[in-house]
Amino acid sequence: MIEKFLPKIVDVKPDEMRALGWSCGYFFCVLASYYILRPIRDEMAVAGGVENIPWLFTGTLLAMLFANPVFTALVSKLPRLQFISTTYRFFILTLLGFFVILNWGSPDLNVWAGRLFYVWTGVFSLFVVSVFWAFMADTFSAEQSTRLFGFIAFGGTFGGVLGSALTATVTSFLPPVSLLILAALLLELAVHSMTKLSASATANLSTPPVDGIQGQINDPALDFDDVSYGRFDRPIGGGLFSGISNILRSKYLAGISGYMLLFTVTATFLYFQQAGIVAETFEGRALRTSVFARIDLLVNALTLVTQIFITGRIVKRLGVAFTLAILPAICAVGFLLLGFTPTLLALVIFQVLRRAANFAIARPTRETLFTVLRREDKYKAKSFIDTFVYRAGDQIGAWAWASMAATGLTLAGVAFVSVPLSLVWLVLGIWLGRRQKETILRRSRA
Repeated sequence: MIEKFLPKIVDVKPDEMRALGWSCGYFFCVLASYYILRPIRDEMAVAGGVENIPWLFTGTLLAMLFANPVFTALVSKLPRLQFISTTYRFFILTLLGFFVILNWGSPDLNVWAGRLFYVWTGVFSLFVVSVFWAFMADTFSAEQSTRLFGFIAFGGTFGGVLGSALTATVTSFLPPVSLLILAALLLELAVHSMTKLSASATANLSTPPVDGIQGQINDPALDFDDVSYGRFDRPIGGGLFSGISNILRSKYLAGISGYMLLFTVTATFLYFQQAGIVAETFEGRALRTSVFARIDLLVNALTLVTQIFITGRIVKRLGVAFTLAILPAICAVGFLLLGFTPTLLALVIFQVLRRAANFAIARPTRETLFTVLRREDKYKAKSFIDTFVYRAGDQIGAWAWASMAATGLTLAGVAFVSVPLSLVWLVLGIWLGRRQKETILRRSRA
């Protein structure tokens, strides 16, 4: 039944069915685990003092800076299956450690453990997702990614919805800390799914080596010179900081970093605008919480429908370049609308469309950009972009907002400032998509 029904909603070929299933299962387990932990993290942050949360953001950024060299060392020394499973099992062991401390530690120790857990979750959430998408980029070709990544993202969204619902239900009759065990179990299932997917990919999906095109594109990240490509039992090698150095030497990787930075900066601006408009419109924490929950519900519903039925078709029809421009275009129009009418209705429409477009369209399409990279950069440079650059954008956006607010700029004024940023972001997305297409065409002629 699945083999007959699935091709009607996603452009999947018979020999890709098994890999697609394991990919969806892998991402389901990863995001279900995170969304189980997310409400627990937020409650611990409140218990540790709301006034300390900015310091927790800074601590998370510093932890990202420390974690990246450790991860790149694993990538250099271990084969793919080993460094991915080692990364996930590190998080499993630390989860079990938090479970022990939070269950049997003293009240003072629990407060500090809660703060550490907040930082740990910030690192965990970005690393496990980044590693997942790096694995996807290393498993599927660029052509396959445009057809399949949208539906694979659906597996993660469904896992996130189920994880959130599970936490909301179980905490009514069990201590929240007990869910740490379930989150650890889901991570172990993610490792199992990854292993099965790797076996399927080695048999059916791995791209054969391509030789003779080094240096033709004048970008080290796109010089397809990995002799071990498709041979996943060998360590990738390279230096400890080669991911960072390659970003500095590659226009393509620098462009992806810029795309990520503009995404997070504008998202932070919208987050503060949402907080301001909702605070001015509603009184009472319960009512404001209800508004945020309704926005989340609309986002999740629209995201699921789009990922199942629309994403793959949009990428196939528009191409990567113009699909990457959809989210910045929505933001440019949305910020313009907020500038002229900073109302709750305008905010809700904008926020729902932006977040759904990001989860359902922009994120899986952005991941296709990594399919044409050298294997080293798929893991090392990508990890740095997805973790440190992402959190740096949060910090830049927060401090920029504070600076503009200090000068007396209103919510509408900040919205107008965000419009040109969104347009630069749009142009960058089109450039990245065209650069990826040029690389694919060049390799097909080699």
